[in-house]
Amino acid sequence: MDMAMIWVVTILMVVIVFGIRIVQQYETGVVFQLGRYSRTLQPGLNIIIPLIEYVSIIDMRVLTNDIPKQQAITKDNVPVSINGVVYFQVVDAQAAVIKVQNYLYAVSQYAQAALRDVVGGMTFDDLLAERQKIGDEIEAIIQKQAESWGIKVTAIKLLDVDVPEELKKMMSRQASAEREKRANITKAEGDKLAAVNLAEAAKTMTQSPGAMQLRTLQTIDGLGPTASNTVVLAVPIELMESLRGLSAKFVEKKPE
Repeated sequence: MDMAMIWVVTILMVVIVFGIRIVQQYETGVVFQLGRYSRTLQPGLNIIIPLIEYVSIIDMRVLTNDIPKQQAITKDNVPVSINGVVYFQVVDAQAAVIKVQNYLYAVSQYAQAALRDVVGGMTFDDLLAERQKIGDEIEAIIQKQAESWGIKVTAIKLLDVDVPEELKKMMSRQASAEREKRANITKAEGDKLAAVNLAEAAKTMTQSPGAMQLRTLQTIDGLGPTASNTVVLAVPIELMESLRGLSAKFVEKKPE
């Protein structure tokens, strides 16, 4: 009798020891009893029946999966190499275990295929300028399928876009030409504005007696008191003003 009790206690101890399952706060346990889904374990201390029940632990945190570098051809026939990263989270542990063999691998492969499809439908300029839009389109494609797997895709980010060296040189020359064009346009606009201002200044000095003398004196003063600066006025200012007055009178008296 004592030996039988010892065996019973021993068996119970073994069952308890091997039947204890501790589930972390960020995990969920899916229990299968003799191959069939039984229940879902919540975080904390749980007991299962050894040899009869099996537990699959699922991480419920946001997971990160790299999208390896993919070779693709854009809509305008430019070959590119592009990689990225996909962020997703298991929201239904039962579906993630039962409906797909390996949800990590499945999401990775689906993201690669979606990346090639989306890049193939865009031009090269759009690919460089609309990274966020590309990520949103890939996310929508993956989410449509992953929803049935109990997975929610939270974000898709593109990392590097590599293009052939020849194309890089062409892009560099194009950017340089564009910068030169903007510089020429800016210079032309500045020259135009300067001409307008000079015309206004000339008109003002013509209408104001003595304005030319003041401007000449300001220019001389601006040269500074340096000994190396020597200013020689070949024609007196008074004579220049007299000549200007005579010229104006001659124009007024000129017969039509």
